[in-house]
Amino acid sequence: MEKLIITAALNGAEVTREQQPALPITPEEIAIAAEACCQAGASIVHVHARHAEGTPTQDRETYRAIIAAVRARCDVIVQVSTGGAVGMTAAERLAPVTLAPEMATLSMGSVNFGDGLFENLPADMETFARAMQQQGVKIELEIFDTGMLTTVQRWLKSGLLQGPQHFDFVLGIPGGMAGTHQALMYLQSQLPPASTWTVAGIGAAQLPLATLAMLLGGHVRVGFEDNVYYRRGELATSNAQLVQRIVRIAAELDRPVATPDEARAILGMPRRG
Repeated sequence: MEKLIITAALNGAEVTREQQPALPITPEEIAIAAEACCQAGASIVHVHARHAEGTPTQDRETYRAIIAAVRARCDVIVQVSTGGAVGMTAAERLAPVTLAPEMATLSMGSVNFGDGLFENLPADMETFARAMQQQGVKIELEIFDTGMLTTVQRWLKSGLLQGPQHFDFVLGIPGGMAGTHQALMYLQSQLPPASTWTVAGIGAAQLPLATLAMLLGGHVRVGFEDNVYYRRGELATSNAQLVQRIVRIAAELDRPVATPDEARAILGMPRRG
């Protein structure tokens, strides 16, 4: 099997300090968390920008500060979110892509998100895809349900996307596909040839789905965006603690973890200059 790519989703847009006191919010806090995760074994950090008081923002300059702060500390791949937060406009959400980050997420359809609607209109999705490709950004296709994977297949046939793609199966969101092993195995069975994939299990689904993904040859996302607990009733002390557990399990399963440059090679990305 390929070496294991671990993504640390450091903060998200919805989690608060009240829910997780160790949540990184400022660019410097995000960079410190990113360095700790990189040292623990993560090769990608997925980041959302926040205002100083903690509310989500897609402000371009805040993302610029985050990327610069992370790069000053370590060589981890910085993956920016274009999901932003529920209710943001497509134009707001696309702003960090203009910085030409190494990697960005692209949600492949609308989904009920708890009590809200995470809206991704087809025309907006196509605009995002074209902008990312023009900027040389590696796309991670976010899949919340099976129809989104069908949309990717259609895009590949039309030429909107070309070549092997990288997917993230986000499982366990209220309104999306369940965080079960059956759901993960079905999605894996429907992937286009030569694809790479990772799984982001939400809440209690994080650890079992991560373990299954390692056995199936996939990759893993953990972190406070998806789960603030280490075990039932026990808050995680840091994002790095969640990464460290995956590294230990991977060692038992004979899946060495990828360095950032090894992850770039697996994903078909150029090395940083």
